[in-house]
Amino acid sequence: MALQISEKTRLLGQQAEADLAEQFHLVDTIAQTNAEKVLEAFQALRVSEGDFAGTTGYGYNDQGRDKLEAIYAHIFRTEDALVRVQFVNGTHAIYCALCGALKPGQTLLYAVGAPYDTIQSAIGITGNAPGSLKSYGIGYRQVDLTPDEKPDLEGIAQTLRSDASIRAVMIQRSRGYATRASLSVAEIGAICDAVHSVRQDVSILVDNCYGEFVELLEPTEVGADLVVGSLIKNPGGGLAPTGGYIAGRRDLVEGAAMRLTVPGIGKECGCSLGNNRSLYQGLFLAPHVAAQAVKTALFAARMMELLGYDANPASSEIRHDIIQMIRFGSPEPLKKFCKGIQLGAPVDSYVTPEPWDMPGYDDPVIMAAGAFIQGASIELSCDGPMRAPYTAYLQGGLSYESGKLGILLAVEALKS
Repeated sequence: MALQISEKTRLLGQQAEADLAEQFHLVDTIAQTNAEKVLEAFQALRVSEGDFAGTTGYGYNDQGRDKLEAIYAHIFRTEDALVRVQFVNGTHAIYCALCGALKPGQTLLYAVGAPYDTIQSAIGITGNAPGSLKSYGIGYRQVDLTPDEKPDLEGIAQTLRSDASIRAVMIQRSRGYATRASLSVAEIGAICDAVHSVRQDVSILVDNCYGEFVELLEPTEVGADLVVGSLIKNPGGGLAPTGGYIAGRRDLVEGAAMRLTVPGIGKECGCSLGNNRSLYQGLFLAPHVAAQAVKTALFAARMMELLGYDANPASSEIRHDIIQMIRFGSPEPLKKFCKGIQLGAPVDSYVTPEPWDMPGYDDPVIMAAGAFIQGASIELSCDGPMRAPYTAYLQGGLSYESGKLGILLAVEALKS
């Protein structure tokens, strides 16, 4: 039985693609350069069949795991990296990175306003969870964006001058559930310059989730000391079954490893359980898969613009991550759009998404996600908190062809 997509919607899709020809060419050009970067790293580290073998138990002398970490360090131009399936999600990896960078009595500064929902409880901004940074005596400050929603470089510098306890600055590249634009690598570089101009004793960490391989450079190439992300987003290429990565300055990577495992062991333990092949192959495919997700986001933006909705970023804007925001203004069209995205999934397409109380979020969240890997944001998914202005956050698409179909089905659902 054919997918229920009307001829009118298909013609609208053809118009959107024609309008996006220049943008698609740019995305392909970036993907080609990043693919070369990844291939060069694989060759430089002499990857072989034996690197795909897994380990069990303690995971001592896991050659494939250690080489994969060296490849990540090579790609991100860093001293070291930690790439482990033991990270349960990106929030876990970020928490470990922060624990490795900060000690009791020191303070964390968020440089672009409040972080996304789930990391707030880990820091101790909200709730009173045992094990939060706050419970360990680590303080928190933030510098909000300027009125035009840009990083407040002078505000960041002034805060660093006035508070000697600040020893780590965190930059969230993507927007989370905020309405501000995602940061470009150039903007991250400007923040790094502002920090280093006044304080050399402060470590700069970047939550790189959703941004890997979308641009030609990564944050560690413009001044960041550490980048952190999830393997079931861009760098896993849709094949990594779980995990996260941390790449950057050696002492910061080792500090994070001590939190992930235990002080005195750090990176030495952590078996790969037969996942090495998927992690290697996913990373190899990541530049291409990230490009497919960006194309899907661009197509969604243009389709929604043609229908009169507010899409941010606009279809004409250069992309800095894979997320597409669509503002609906009321709950019903948000629900319908998510229902359509679910109809376009290869897994659980028959399920109707409904808002529910997700752990770590203050409002009910509706989430459409029919993925091969549970929670994999690099696969086509769409979610949003049930609060004004009722905004959908779309991401992913393992192939542009399948992502396009999901968007066409979501448009059909909006019309119902």
